[in-house]
Amino acid sequence: MNAESDERDGAAAAMAPDSAAGEAPRDAAGDVIPGVTKEEPALGSRAPGFIKASRALHLSWQVGVFVVGLAVVVAGIIMLPLPGPGWLVIFGGMAIWATEFVWAQLVLRWTRRKVTEAAQRALDPKVRRRNIILTVTGLVIIAVLVGIYLWKFGIVMPWKIHE
Repeated sequence: MNAESDERDGAAAAMAPDSAAGEAPRDAAGDVIPGVTKEEPALGSRAPGFIKASRALHLSWQVGVFVVGLAVVVAGIIMLPLPGPGWLVIFGGMAIWATEFVWAQLVLRWTRRKVTEAAQRALDPKVRRRNIILTVTGLVIIAVLVGIYLWKFGIVMPWKIHE
């Protein structure tokens, strides 16, 4: 259905480096090139070749993928206010969509990039120290407030038990 994605698949495959999957890019001497990341997979449909060969079959495949992905995303949205891993299920639905749709692949790439950046910022020693200080300060304030409440009102059970 997406002629652009099919063209990109071919162009990206032709320009792909000869390095094995999962390896970092290397220069002519075989040393790892610092600051250069591995090329991301090509955009486009990941349907099997026999499905892509028939336009009607490919369109029905895309409709099926969309419906399954939509069901998973809706289940994740329902889980947001209810118990359950809402965001995880939503990203799972996006991953299902990303097997067929370029826009979902781009959203997942952007999300993965932002999560990686946030994780790197969270591991920064200055940020970790600040977060620890804020957490300890918050816990001390909560402990003081609970202590004042207990000193003022004591522990009152909501039921009456007479022995």
